Amino acid sequence: VTHSIPACISSMTINSKQLDNESPVSIFAVNKCYVTVQDGTFFDGSGFAALVREGYKVRSDVNITLEFRTTAVHGVLLGVSSAKVDAIGLEIVNGKVLFHVNNGAGRITATYEPRGTNSLCDGKWHKLQANKSKHSISLVIDGNLVQTDNPYIQSTSADTNNPIYVGGYPADVKQNCLTSKSSFRGCLRNLVLTKGQQAELFDFSRAFDLRGIFPHSCPGAEH
Repeated sequence: VTHSIPACISSMTINSKQLDNESPVSIFAVNKCYVTVQDGTFFDGSGFAALVREGYKVRSDVNITLEFRTTAVHGVLLGVSSAKVDAIGLEIVNGKVLFHVNNGAGRITATYEPRGTNSLCDGKWHKLQANKSKHSISLVIDGNLVQTDNPYIQSTSADTNNPIYVGGYPADVKQNCLTSKSSFRGCLRNLVLTKGQQAELFDFSRAFDLRGIFPHSCPGAEH
């Protein structure tokens, strides 16, 4: 087993002696347990999760679904890029959700603008679906569909080969389809990327790089 246990542990004793959890000699990626907890992964606004070390290939089609909960009006949700311009990106900017795609010919963006400025950043769960099918892109937030025209109809494949970054990305990593550098603060759950009939649910506890993120544990309310 090479990954940590996604759980809370308390009252551990060794040889009848209780261990002092409050003052450990060293600590890494361990948080306090929340009194009320929800399913999901908590992002503290300082880091990111890096998935698929060998690189994720978006190519012509991908469907991304996830649920998010935040009180912040800015934050990176997801980015997959390449060394060239090809990339996709999902982000919250000024309380709007933006889905960017560049198939090599230029960036196009589908923007979901809620009626109220903070209505997506109200600390409640919201469902997101972002779909790229060749040159077409669409975004569905809580059942509301946004589509956008793409003038570059000949260009259909985003030839990405970099990891999937969720909730942010390292300072030395280029993301061609993200405008924000703000790490996401809040909770994410049920991240699924689907290509054709192949759906993949991503488990954050198995990320190859995880900073400022606590898998499988979401505080019941903003703390």
